[in-house]
Amino acid sequence: MDFKSAFLNGDLKEDVYVAQPPGFEDPRFPNHVYKLNKALYGLKQAPRAWYEKLSNVLVSNGFSRGSIDKTLFTKSQGSKMLLVQVYVDDIIFGSSDLRLCHEFEIL
Repeated sequence: MDFKSAFLNGDLKEDVYVAQPPGFEDPRFPNHVYKLNKALYGLKQAPRAWYEKLSNVLVSNGFSRGSIDKTLFTKSQGSKMLLVQVYVDDIIFGSSDLRLCHEFEIL
């Protein structure tokens, strides 16, 4: 599963300012900068902001984060387990119970 525009969904914890991009300059204020409300591709903070947002969603939905591999999340329901592995903006998941996979897809 590939998340399109994943890094654009991350919330920034600090103030980040960028120069006015070409084509969007304000002729009245050419030296002003923009304050970002969300992460953008190319920011060093973008991958971390995306991971933290995704991680919070998974944990709040009953997943446990791996103690050794922080990008591996697990969720158990009785003897059934759902595994979710995150790599940048890609996710691979699997379970012995197809129902758990379908529930994750709509999460």
